[in-house]
Amino acid sequence: MSQVYGKVALIGLGLIASSMFWAMQRGKVAGTVLGYARSEETRDTARRIGLCDEVCDTAAEAVKDADLIVLATPVGAMARVMQDIAPHLKPGAVVIDVGSVKQTIIDEVTPHIPEGVHFVGTHPMAGTEHSGPEAGFATLFDNRWCLIVPTELSPQDATEKVETFWRALGANTERMDAEHHDLVCAVVSHIPHLIAYTMVGVADDLRRVSDQEVIKFSAAGFRDFTRIAASDPTMWRDVFLTNKDATIEMLGRFTEELFALQRAIRTGDGEQLHAYFTRTRAIRRSILEAGQDTDKPDFGRGQGEK
Repeated sequence: MSQVYGKVALIGLGLIASSMFWAMQRGKVAGTVLGYARSEETRDTARRIGLCDEVCDTAAEAVKDADLIVLATPVGAMARVMQDIAPHLKPGAVVIDVGSVKQTIIDEVTPHIPEGVHFVGTHPMAGTEHSGPEAGFATLFDNRWCLIVPTELSPQDATEKVETFWRALGANTERMDAEHHDLVCAVVSHIPHLIAYTMVGVADDLRRVSDQEVIKFSAAGFRDFTRIAASDPTMWRDVFLTNKDATIEMLGRFTEELFALQRAIRTGDGEQLHAYFTRTRAIRRSILEAGQDTDKPDFGRGQGEK
């Protein structure tokens, strides 16, 4: 692989940004990578593990002369961060985000983009339940999808270069508009997380009256729920507050499906249940065929794997 950007600034040094650095290093995708995190403890950890070529104590220092700036903070903090770094960006620089919501980010971030600087929304559909600078690894994006969401501040050449960058990190790319992105992510990511949080919360309530049997005898299905529910609470709080409309719409559809299954169970309609489970099993098979998971238990992770 060849270098795509000369100087990259990572603002926020959690799972996604740290994985981006290791993937950039693996493929020699960037000349120099600078990083910044709001927490001094995170910056110290990043320096200790060799994350980034240089870890800066201010965001302004990190973005100075950068060709690509990556906003990798929680969604709720991106507008403030963009406002802080805006005066320090050079003309021609490209800003991308890695948030899992797009319309809110575009509405809140792009007003602070200086003239001559370009913004391209991006969302790598990859992650684990782990967070922080030590959670990243170079192969996180391999054969995963990164959704590209151009705006009026996204010239064609800048968008194409961002796509080249993500492909160099191992990802597949696909473009879509912000509204469609937020709806898709509500279905494939946001609602499953909400259900997982709810399921684990209910089990915790049951545990109080069942002498810890729910935890003690957990089968793989429940363990998988707990893995999802262990995801970063700040990030997911911001996701639901900023993708409110799409989440509520999909939650309504989910509730309707749940009521239909409840009715089928109550009335003993085995035919409907069998047809429904057959259809959903086929969806799982198509995910495996697309290479987006393996048929191993625990979401394709072996013991000790990230």
